[in-house]
Amino acid sequence: MKSFMIIGMGRFGHYLCRELSALGNEILAVDMVEEQLEPCLSLVTSAQIGDCTRQEVLQELGVRNFDACFVCIGTNFQNSLEITSLLKEMGAKKVVSRASTDVQAKFLLRNGADEVVYPERDIAERIAKKSSANHVFDFVDLGAYGIYEVLPLKSWVGKSIRELNVRVSYNISILGIRGKDGSLVMPDAEYCFHEDDHMMVMGSDADLARFVRKL
Repeated sequence: MKSFMIIGMGRFGHYLCRELSALGNEILAVDMVEEQLEPCLSLVTSAQIGDCTRQEVLQELGVRNFDACFVCIGTNFQNSLEITSLLKEMGAKKVVSRASTDVQAKFLLRNGADEVVYPERDIAERIAKKSSANHVFDFVDLGAYGIYEVLPLKSWVGKSIRELNVRVSYNISILGIRGKDGSLVMPDAEYCFHEDDHMMVMGSDADLARFVRKL
C-alpha cells in the first residue's frame, strides 16, 4: 500500500482517485472547490479544501510524506505549473503532472515534474489504434513499443508457435493468450492456436502496425 496526494478533483483526478483506491492505497484529495471533493469522499482517506498555489497550504499537507503527488489540474495551466514547482521545491518524492500539449509538458518537466501524463491524447490514441485495425481489442503504449490484444491470423489456427516461428517471421513476441473461458496462459512453443484465442503480442510500433494490417 502506498500513499498519494491528488490535487485537482476534476474528471481525471476523480478517475485516478477511484483506481488508486481500488488498489488499496491511501489517498489525500485536494481541491479549491468543496463540491469537487464530494463525489470522491467515500474513496479517499482524507480530503482537504485548499489553494495549493500557496506554499503554506502545501506545508500543512506534508508533501514529503506521500509516495507521489499528482497534479491533475486541467483548466488552469498556470496554477498547475506553480503547484508542480512548489511541490518539488518542498521535497515531494515524485511529482506527476497533467498536460494537454507538448509545450505544457516541456514547461512542467523543466519546473519539477518527474513525469507528465496526457489523458486526452492517450485516450484518443488508444481509440484510434483500436478502431483503425480489425480485431484489436486493447492496446498499451510503451513508448516506441506497445502491446496489442488481438485474434490470431486465420492461417495460424491449428498451428503451433514453433511451427509458425512467430518471433522471427513477424518480429513480435506473444506474452499471453486468453481463451474463451477467460483464462490466461503463458504459451510455450508447442501451443497451437484456436480461432477464438485473444493474444497479447508485444513489439515495436512499426512491427505491430505491419502485423495488425494482416488481421
